[in-house]
Amino acid sequence: MSSKIEGMKEAFLEGAKGHSTWSEIPLKTHYIAQDLSDLDLERESPPPGTYPFTRGIHEDMYRGKYWTRREVCGYGMPEDTNERFKFLIEEGVTGLNVIIDVPTSFGIDPDHPKARGEVGMSGANFSTIMDMERIMEGIPLDKVNMSLITASAVSPVILAQYLAIARRRGIPSERLNGTIQNDPLHTRYCGHNFCMPIDLCLKANGDIVEYCTHNMPRWYAMNVNLYDMREQGLDAAQEIGIGFSFAMLYIEEAMGRGLQVDAFAPRMAFYCSAHIDFFEEIAKFRAARKIWAKLMKEKYGAKDPRSLQFRFGVHTAGCSLVPQQPLNNITRIGFEALAAVLGGAQSIHCCSYDEPIALPTEESQRIALRTQQIIAYETGVANVTDPLGGSYYIEALTQRIEEQADKVLQEIDELGGMVKAMESGWLDDLIGEMALKVQRKVEEGERIIVGQNAFRISEEGELLPDVHRVSPEITETKAAEVKKFREERNTEQAQRALERLSQKIRTNRKATLIPEMVEAVMAHVTLGEIMGTIRREFGHPYDPFEILKGPVFTKR
Repeated sequence: MSSKIEGMKEAFLEGAKGHSTWSEIPLKTHYIAQDLSDLDLERESPPPGTYPFTRGIHEDMYRGKYWTRREVCGYGMPEDTNERFKFLIEEGVTGLNVIIDVPTSFGIDPDHPKARGEVGMSGANFSTIMDMERIMEGIPLDKVNMSLITASAVSPVILAQYLAIARRRGIPSERLNGTIQNDPLHTRYCGHNFCMPIDLCLKANGDIVEYCTHNMPRWYAMNVNLYDMREQGLDAAQEIGIGFSFAMLYIEEAMGRGLQVDAFAPRMAFYCSAHIDFFEEIAKFRAARKIWAKLMKEKYGAKDPRSLQFRFGVHTAGCSLVPQQPLNNITRIGFEALAAVLGGAQSIHCCSYDEPIALPTEESQRIALRTQQIIAYETGVANVTDPLGGSYYIEALTQRIEEQADKVLQEIDELGGMVKAMESGWLDDLIGEMALKVQRKVEEGERIIVGQNAFRISEEGELLPDVHRVSPEITETKAAEVKKFREERNTEQAQRALERLSQKIRTNRKATLIPEMVEAVMAHVTLGEIMGTIRREFGHPYDPFEILKGPVFTKR
């Protein structure tokens, strides 16, 4: 007891030890007007809705429209995902998110040997048009804002499946409203390096951008994923610099196809992390808006004000959550979501408190959604645009993050661009270095994680009362389904559809393949067969794992 009393005395006298932000930006004890003497606030941080949009892309911001409130969904059989969609709609989401599983992301079907144990485990499986149809059963495609969280080179196939079921329902593509992530390059740093060649990544992104620009005016054709890169250990400025460097490659791919920047940039968005350092994250979003506006205007000559506006959705930081005392994660998520709102996000997904342990249950997703709803309807923070604008600290921190992000962009430019940075291993080395630095700080106690390396309790007190589980039998069920799907299709139609796809590539590698993919999907060609055909025509192995040699057609 005496040791506890001494510890209590020490805690009573304890002060904040942090002299820098999470990203190691040194901090003063306080900030005054003189700290902004080098900053022309009237020019660099003008009223919201005016260039360079530091304080927000809209003057009235959430008075005009709240952010879209989402929860990521996708697991098990198609019916499981559909059921969760309907639960979330009942609970008040204002947009739907569906995420693909690992085999789908790799571009392989459920009966592939490497798919075993992974089908439906951490996302929904989209091998066939019937999967998409069952997942979207009862969901009015022309009345919902849909987000397809598919970032790898398979993204065009997933979009083709969505377009195919819309066609079946008589809904024209111009009436579809939503977003597809479509950021294949970043997946090379999320375990997909060996199966996501750079040429296929740029091809996939360009195909979607070109098709959507001409046919889907209400659809965001890319949602560049800064979030996953931040999860690897990057800091706030690196999140902006690396993410914007990927975005520039995609812009140049689209412009290389003859598209004018103002034709597609207004339907370009970003997917950001809201990490745990509250003020740093708010400043990061403000700095990102400013950098993006200047980049689009000065580098690419964009004229449409919408092209200059940094539109972003937020995913609260999964890497900030810990399995120990998991209910503490609710607090972390609440602060991160609040930072996203104060930073001006257009869309927010809150993690569920049980995310470090399992996929979310209905109850944990309800709490995550209620977190957003409490912020929107009870706290009053949405009533004023950029309420922290003019704060000495926030303005100084915004300026510092902008300077550091510009240095990252300059370093990549000096390397010869992002492709060179990837090919040389520079980006891999940076990610490894930053991840190790974060881990060491936690292990050495320099960075306190409540419940993990401080204020611990017994393991028994950390157990969750209910954990979501996915049946391992799903792989076998889905493998049998896809085999039956192939057996029952019209073989000649499927073969002709793949041949048309191959012929299009041979005729013009730059032309978008989305129309041919839609026809292939409707002819009951599987995702693995479409991706394998494209890979082979681009000189890569049909199968990323180099096990399968080509499509197997069963005569009816």
